[in-house]
Amino acid sequence: MARWLPRSTDLTRFCQKLNRTKTLEDDMMETSLNRCLSTIDLTLLGIGGMVGSGLYVLTGTVAKEIAGPAIIISFIIAGFASLLAALCYAEFGARVPKTGSAYMFTYVSVGEIWAFLIGWNVLLEYMIGGAAVARAWSGYLDSIFNHKIKNFTETHVGAWQVPFLARYPDFLAAAILLVATAFISFGAKVSSWLNHIFSAISMGVILFILIMGFVLAQPKNWSAQEGGFAPYGLSGIMAGTATCFYAFVGFDVIAASSEEARNPQRAVPRAIAFSLGLATGAYILVSVVLTLMVPWHTLDPDSALADAFYRRGYAWAGFLVAAGSICAMNTVLLSNLFSLPRIVYAMAEDGLFFQVFSRVHPRTQVPVVGIVVFGLLMALLALVFDLEALVQFLSIGTLLAYTFVAASIIVLRFQQQQGDAPAPAASRPSPEPHAGPSGAELKEYESFSDKLQLVDRDKSKEQREPGQLKAAFEPYLEFLSDFYPGEVVTVAVVTLMVSAICLCSILVFGNTHLHLPTWSYSLLLVLFSLGFLLSLLLIWAHEQQHSTQTFQIPLVPLSPALSIILNIYLMLKLSYMTWLRFAVWLLLGLLVYFGYGIWHSKENLREPRPQRVSARYVVFPGGSLEERVQAVQPSCQPATGLPDTGTEDCKR
Repeated sequence: MARWLPRSTDLTRFCQKLNRTKTLEDDMMETSLNRCLSTIDLTLLGIGGMVGSGLYVLTGTVAKEIAGPAIIISFIIAGFASLLAALCYAEFGARVPKTGSAYMFTYVSVGEIWAFLIGWNVLLEYMIGGAAVARAWSGYLDSIFNHKIKNFTETHVGAWQVPFLARYPDFLAAAILLVATAFISFGAKVSSWLNHIFSAISMGVILFILIMGFVLAQPKNWSAQEGGFAPYGLSGIMAGTATCFYAFVGFDVIAASSEEARNPQRAVPRAIAFSLGLATGAYILVSVVLTLMVPWHTLDPDSALADAFYRRGYAWAGFLVAAGSICAMNTVLLSNLFSLPRIVYAMAEDGLFFQVFSRVHPRTQVPVVGIVVFGLLMALLALVFDLEALVQFLSIGTLLAYTFVAASIIVLRFQQQQGDAPAPAASRPSPEPHAGPSGAELKEYESFSDKLQLVDRDKSKEQREPGQLKAAFEPYLEFLSDFYPGEVVTVAVVTLMVSAICLCSILVFGNTHLHLPTWSYSLLLVLFSLGFLLSLLLIWAHEQQHSTQTFQIPLVPLSPALSIILNIYLMLKLSYMTWLRFAVWLLLGLLVYFGYGIWHSKENLREPRPQRVSARYVVFPGGSLEERVQAVQPSCQPATGLPDTGTEDCKR
């Protein structure tokens, strides 16, 4: 029976395969894609990805059914959580200017299987995002023609009464996705110019909505007679926040486009900051205007803004808003179709996804196979699925990606550069003593880096490497010095995430589903809060990388930790059906990874580096640094002052 059980060495090797990280090229600016995008191009791509159906559709849906006028607070919280995530994306995008977004960031810092699962969920995120926006686009166009398209389809094609499926097949939504796919395949520059045109029209319409809306505002619509400002209470505000995350998923298109930016180190952080700030301001102000123009409980979820102007007697304004919203949704479609094939391209280029998707068209320099295939899949989703079910599914994938990117920032910030990590004291081979020229004892070490660590201990204490314990904490946490640099931080990050999950679970389910008594509820909150804070302090007690060459998120590890706990809380606020569908999608992803990705990974195909000692050095106990270094000759003639090892070693 025991012979069928895997050996511990096999399990260790298997776990190492799952957690291997990506080896980056020396020149990360080299790419087969076309580096042609400026800061303005990336900023407008980000704005186009965020300001679309979230502004014209979700505002009405969340205000009427989830949060009421308190949707304003929901957008503020969602914007703050997105800002924390956006700063993490900005640092990674500037530091690793490669396409792949959250997938690439997780691969270079956490491990392969986690990167694949994040990439797998990002694929679903973009597909659902494109399909949801296409259906919203179709609904708005239909509202301009008094729902004639919908009535014609239901009469001549038929209607469905199936959960999670649309009431009728939306051929118009599928058609617009196919047209957008054709434009995206012409290249990054064509896509960027199209996005410029639609973004300019969209921003003009938003400015009109704000001016006209404040003129028509009626403060009584927030009064108690209409239900008050927060009719659904705090739980409604937080549930609305989780759904409002759909509005901000577009900023990661900037990170996904970093491999096509001319100067990603400067352009990516600036574009993310500008686009997220403008989008958040637009969402908050439009929510204020919408809930002040008409009572929140009378909003039309399908076309709230246009319907509000119609009901106030400004039919022409409603028509203008509907036309402008279509242009805004076009930018979101372009953003999703622009990003998705590049994520697939990154995964295929690394060998984790089917190799055919890594092909780049020689003239347009875009992954045309991925564009066409996933454009067709988006069109199929838009044809048959319901918008509301898609939006809930979209939020969980986005929040999970944000969580892993935030954790990756902490891990990478406290890691040494590849190849620079010295072995811990406990794992170094024992030095072999030799007699020096004056009879003094010589100590032999395997590498020059080991010698540098030992011959100048005082200097190493002043200039510690990233991941090592800070000198101020060494007297109190001396037992942590025996670990590899970054090992303790990695364990602390895992502990921090587990504590955050437990803490948020108690907050969300403690009083409702678990029915915990007050004393146990409070005790668990205190215990898990202490676990979270102690993990945070343990991370902070270690040295981190400091670079002035690229953008770095401030207040690490506090900022990423806040992003982690807020994202986990919002994920737990989503419905159980969303989690069930998410689990099924993850299982499908694991089948793809273990059936294809783990075997074709480029990291798996790399030959392991030999562990032979190519150079040996001798450290003398006295004298200067130069005098203490003496090479040991690998020939038959022994170095001066060293005993002869005989001729047998030379013969070998």
